[in-house]
Amino acid sequence: MILPSKHVPVERSLLGLGADVLSHLSEPKTTSRLWDEIRASEHATKKPVPYDWFILALSFLYTIDAIEFHKGRIRRSVAQ
Repeated sequence: MILPSKHVPVERSLLGLGADVLSHLSEPKTTSRLWDEIRASEHATKKPVPYDWFILALSFLYTIDAIEFHKGRIRRSVAQ
């Protein structure tokens, strides 16, 4: 589930979805804007990801300190 495996392709793993989320975070964004952008990019590839997987990916990224929530927006973590 977190890592790709024989039965879970990279784009369906939390690691792969997290990488996709990070690629959309060139600037801080609200959760809804980020979700809309992820859905739009998936619509082009015809591989929709459920909202709960998107939230799991955000939780995963937050847990590994890759993103942070600041002033109502999600952004990449600032290196310390």
